[in-house]
Amino acid sequence: MTQTQTTTKTSTKVYALQGTLLEACSCRTLCRCWIGEDPDGGSCDSFLAYNIEKGEINGIDVTGLTYVEVVKIPGNVLTPQSWKRVSYVDARATDEQRAAILDAWHGRLGGPLADLNALVGEDVAVETAPIEHNLKGGEGTLVVGDKIRATMAPYRSAYGAVTTLRDSIFSTIPGAPAYIAKASEHVVNIPEHGMVWTFKDRNAIQGDFLLEA
Repeated sequence: MTQTQTTTKTSTKVYALQGTLLEACSCRTLCRCWIGEDPDGGSCDSFLAYNIEKGEINGIDVTGLTYVEVVKIPGNVLTPQSWKRVSYVDARATDEQRAAILDAWHGRLGGPLADLNALVGEDVAVETAPIEHNLKGGEGTLVVGDKIRATMAPYRSAYGAVTTLRDSIFSTIPGAPAYIAKASEHVVNIPEHGMVWTFKDRNAIQGDFLLEA
């Protein structure tokens, strides 16, 4: 381990996190990134929102908090160090929790989150904001201050089962199936960092995650 263990640590893992993901992007459904193809139009504007239903990072309890990153991807999603990112940490987090969340999602603690972080080439900013992340009855909503809002619902089979994507070459929730969805609303308004867009009825992904290192 590269970090000093705290006296509150109850696990031998550096982090153990489980919860729900809401993701939406500029691509038309289905998102081409998850199958390794270039995004629609050659680039992608998106957000990833992780709500931690239960979690610990280096002994620090982060249960109930949410981390969101807004990204611009200039080409193929798998190109290393190509993403441009603005991060939002839940305003309810203490300084200790905030630092722990950023250590994990910004790749400093290894594991699957470090693999995902390797795709990021530029961290534009790290912000704190009130975040509302909800997933009920298959419908997901996300509100991040006055910067992000989105509403999405999954596709379903003729029998009502949620349509899933498995064994994809790329995933923001490694090891778990993704629920293919559509965002009826997807608005990002971060002009101070050059990220402003509005989409309707574009790609969205929902999912459950279990991330450990």
